[in-house]
Amino acid sequence: MLPPGFVEVFVTLVGLCVGSFLNVCIHRLPLKVSVVRPPSRCPGCGNLLRWFDNVPILSYAVLGGRCRACRNPISLQYPIVEAVTAAIFLLHFWVLGPTPLFAVRVAFACALLVLFMIDLEHQILPDAITLPGIVAGFALSWFLPPGPLMSILGIVFGGGLLWAIAEIWLRLRKVDAMGFGDVKMLAMIGAVLGLKLMVLTFVLSSMMGGVVAGVMLATRRADLATKVPFGTMLAVAAFVAGLYGEAIIAWYLTNL
Repeated sequence: MLPPGFVEVFVTLVGLCVGSFLNVCIHRLPLKVSVVRPPSRCPGCGNLLRWFDNVPILSYAVLGGRCRACRNPISLQYPIVEAVTAAIFLLHFWVLGPTPLFAVRVAFACALLVLFMIDLEHQILPDAITLPGIVAGFALSWFLPPGPLMSILGIVFGGGLLWAIAEIWLRLRKVDAMGFGDVKMLAMIGAVLGLKLMVLTFVLSSMMGGVVAGVMLATRRADLATKVPFGTMLAVAAFVAGLYGEAIIAWYLTNL
């Protein structure tokens, strides 16, 4: 018999370790370099990090947020991503329990976190995540929710919806409203969550995008030609839909 809280602590520790790897993905994928080799190094001096300098959160605190060798500051992003990933693991465990769906949805949420961070900084959504995500989502749908039919409909309508919006906007305003990365990302979301939750994701992300754009316009930090990184909105909305989408839809239908 395991002591109370043991499993939750274990899940949290695994999340911290995975978060350390996600930091590598966030840094290297935009550079189109391997996330496996070479081993982690200081981006300032190139010093090879030893294992005790790579302990999630703890190493950052012990080193005072600076490289041991050159004393250059280490971005606060690293412990934040590790902590957020641990929270993602724990939250999914609380909601889904020790089930196969937990493994799928937590991996999906980790991919969303990487896409969120990369799109926020670089305004790109790497194919190295979205395309394998589409394939994996559809393959797993044969064994787990949402099922292959809803998954393939999610892929077709998810990708097709954003593509159609972008094409219409381009023809009407002669402006490229969004990159094709958003199209592939929503197709990935449709593959994993299915048609119904993909639609919810699109609605939630559109609402968030409208609020963010409105605030930016009101504070004069942007104009009508400014592009908002829509992938960040999709990531947050898909995270919410993956955990609470069914409850949100049920609440909405009962309160129509």
